[in-house]
Amino acid sequence: GNIPRRSTVISLMEPSEGARFEAAVLPHLNAAHNLACHITSSTVDADDIVQDACLRALKHFGGFTGTDARAWLLVITRNASYDFLRRQRGRNFVPLDDAPEDSPALVTDDVHSSLERELDWARLDQAMQSLPPEFREVIVLRELEGFSYAQIASATGLPAGTVMSRISRARRRLRDLLSAHSPEVG
Repeated sequence: GNIPRRSTVISLMEPSEGARFEAAVLPHLNAAHNLACHITSSTVDADDIVQDACLRALKHFGGFTGTDARAWLLVITRNASYDFLRRQRGRNFVPLDDAPEDSPALVTDDVHSSLERELDWARLDQAMQSLPPEFREVIVLRELEGFSYAQIASATGLPAGTVMSRISRARRRLRDLLSAHSPEVG
């Protein structure tokens, strides 16, 4: 996609600050794009959202004192994604059959490990996109980005119990969607 590159983002900073930003934030652009893509169901919109998130991160980077730049960037990306969805509230989102072919697919060890062998990536991506954004976001953060429940709670501003509930409900919905449409074997 058109996620920001070093020359477009870093050139706006002091050289030492630019190097710190590059080292801390830029390695996580693909994760940010992945999250934005799954929340909005659109690669094109995700490109714009990540651009916006990087500019927000750049603007506030001087105040960043944490050690987990990945989580920090994903919180900014999450907020930018939901800001985008609020602005687009009346707009219909990308239909399932227009799903980007290169969308990252969901793979989990504990719940969906057998699905990797049984399903093609397009069906899994289609099922993911049919989930509400709130479910997609927690699944992406947990299963694709490897966040702990506590990190997801911190990133989303939700209580840990709500995070666990959403993940459980999202997994159940994915299982139901995928099993309801799986071809009969026999």
